[in-house]
Amino acid sequence: MIVLGVILLIIGLLTGIAILWTIGIVLLVIGAVLWALGAAGHAVAGRRHFY
Repeated sequence: MIVLGVILLIIGLLTGIAILWTIGIVLLVIGAVLWALGAAGHAVAGRRHFY
């Protein structure tokens, strides 16, 4: 999700389409939050990891 956000940010910047820029920022923020939660050991989206 973070990679998709960065790609949309770049495309939005190059083409001047503001909605792509906005969607890219939103995906980047959501991806970063989910990544941080997963790295902290919390279950994300109901996934359980058995070690």
